[in-house]
Amino acid sequence: MDRYPPIAYHGMVGDLQTAALVSSGGNVDRWCTPRFDSPSVSAALLDSERGGHCRLAVELPDGHGDGMSVRQLYPSDTAILITRFMGPGGVGEVADLMPPIDSSVPTDRHRLIRVARVVRGSLPFAFACRPRFDYGRARHTLRVVDDHTAVLHGPGQDLQPALRRARPDGAPRTHGRGHRR
Repeated sequence: MDRYPPIAYHGMVGDLQTAALVSSGGNVDRWCTPRFDSPSVSAALLDSERGGHCRLAVELPDGHGDGMSVRQLYPSDTAILITRFMGPGGVGEVADLMPPIDSSVPTDRHRLIRVARVVRGSLPFAFACRPRFDYGRARHTLRVVDDHTAVLHGPGQDLQPALRRARPDGAPRTHGRGHRR
């Protein structure tokens, strides 16, 4: 994937107070939070090396990505962005969404939800979360909460990525939910 994909290769998800740009490569390339005009947490769109990102995508070994195509779409009447990876080994999807905040009062609690699933066949997914608070100027600390959750503390805000694996039989998950404070 190009280090700086054209803006046309991005979709947007938002919650009416902020929004994130997601590339067709599975990167959250731009996210300013808690509001649109806040300092960025992810700005790979501007600096792919130091801007920060959150990547969730199909990860194939070098040379095995031949024949892989990627499309982004929004299912009818939704604000859910689907990034679909299609290749000889199968079809996988990453669904990105931000539940709308039904309040006229600004809040600092926003959730960016990313869900990966294999639709057909077998495809490996990779996840990497490398935030860079305040346009990459501020340092952050990491605290591991459990096997599924970590908290990234930045200046005046926390990110709490939570990883969960759906059970193969489709039974409901038993772990708590993650959120951004």
